[in-house]
Amino acid sequence: MNIEVEKRVGKNIRELREAAGMTQDALSAKLQLGGCDITRSAVAKIEVGQRHLYPDEIILIKEILKVSYDDIFNLQ
Repeated sequence: MNIEVEKRVGKNIRELREAAGMTQDALSAKLQLGGCDITRSAVAKIEVGQRHLYPDEIILIKEILKVSYDDIFNLQ
């Protein structure tokens, strides 16, 4: 586990979510509708690199925010 990578990916997700005009509550609700058991608090922890992402969450976040994997995993 590389905490710096986790923090960067979380920051990317936060920026992408905000660019989509979506709140953490809205993102967690859409993830729940897609089958992921995730709370707003868990989304907040992901965005600051305190919680790991599961593959199904990454796939759904990509679809919900209409972004690419490169957008999510951009480490620069």
